[in-house]
Amino acid sequence: MSAAAQDAGLPLGASYDGMIGIVADPMLQHRPGRHYRIALGLAFLATLSFIGLVTWLFVAGIGIYGNNATVVWGFPIANYVWWIGIGNAGTLISALLLLTRQPWRASINRFAEAMTLFAASIAGLFPILHLGRPYRAYWLAPYPNTMELWPQWRSALVWDFAAIAVYILFSLLFWYLGLIPDLATMRDRARSRRARLVYGVLAFGWRGSARHWQRHDAVYRAMAALAVPLVVSVHSVVGLDFAASLMPGWQESIFPPYFVVGALFSGFAMVVTLAVILRWGLGLQAVITERHFDAMGKILLAGAIVMGMSYATEWFLAWYGGERAEREVLHFEFTGPYAPLYWTMLACNVAVPQLLWFRRLRTGLLATFLIAVAINIGMWLERVLIIWNTLSHGYLPSMRRLFQPTFWDWATLATSFGVFVFLFLCFVRLVPAVAMHDVNKRLHDEQAGRA
Repeated sequence: MSAAAQDAGLPLGASYDGMIGIVADPMLQHRPGRHYRIALGLAFLATLSFIGLVTWLFVAGIGIYGNNATVVWGFPIANYVWWIGIGNAGTLISALLLLTRQPWRASINRFAEAMTLFAASIAGLFPILHLGRPYRAYWLAPYPNTMELWPQWRSALVWDFAAIAVYILFSLLFWYLGLIPDLATMRDRARSRRARLVYGVLAFGWRGSARHWQRHDAVYRAMAALAVPLVVSVHSVVGLDFAASLMPGWQESIFPPYFVVGALFSGFAMVVTLAVILRWGLGLQAVITERHFDAMGKILLAGAIVMGMSYATEWFLAWYGGERAEREVLHFEFTGPYAPLYWTMLACNVAVPQLLWFRRLRTGLLATFLIAVAINIGMWLERVLIIWNTLSHGYLPSMRRLFQPTFWDWATLATSFGVFVFLFLCFVRLVPAVAMHDVNKRLHDEQAGRA
């Protein structure tokens, strides 16, 4: 086998038809198993619960959350930043790996991009839930009107609305463009007339001709080049939500790049988590191999090192700047009531990933899965503590108070996971979770190398 094929993680003796069968046949020929049906049912119940919670929020008002006069940004904004970080990472990972011609991208890009769509859509709901009058959320859009009630462009919520709307639309187009060849394959392999009709309409008449591939690849690579600055700008805007304020601990120029790196870090951890589950649930051992986890483990390790440097930079600037309020916030982080959470965050984001220095742990699915879950927990704690530590310890001692999450805070967070899982389970049953044609391009390169 050639070096290119080994880098792609392709199994020895793989064939074009065999790789397509591994991905497509579970959807077209096999009924969902018991585990899938149970998971889908639970996720659907969680989705209904999320809808019920949002309905109750509209009825009772934002007072059901733990937000108070000091910590005005509570769980909703923290959840928004965490979900949009995961959402930003999927498209960024896919685009960067495509532009750098990484062969192992083919096995993870499809579900990573789907992860982007679902996570970014969920993230976009939380700023709306945070509004005192969520039914007025359409005021954030710059729609034309005769009363000249234009959005307040100095509001961070308006920045977020513009950034998320553009990003979701772009990510949807980028994901769908890469999906078209596989939809044509599903059309050709489907047995029922209804499936052939649906996949045929979605494939837009794709025939796989040289002209089709030439135009497809040209547009796909151009969109990948556009995706990188777009993703960086979107999460930089999220970072500016904090950095553009006057609060101690937030007035830092490092926030935009720090948030971008954090998004890539948490997003890659979620990709690893999903890759382990999909590999087991869909029987994709021949497509998602140990080489993929080895490569992703190295990226997680590099991300943990960069995150550690970012934390150290924050601490150094707070000390070196000499401003009393900044130093007090830093002292509050390490010794205040939230200190156990802060130390847990450091452990999950910096210390635990250091285990990935060992190749045996990088390629061990259980160890990699647990490390990825720990990173996601740590990154959620980071988002929460960015808000809690600063708003609970501002300039005025008389305004300092702690945040106490309510049942509704926790329930909304938990059920939002149910929405994500439900959407993802529907995705893996309707469209290929792995880019079949991208994988088979690697097979073609391997065969050409042997010839």
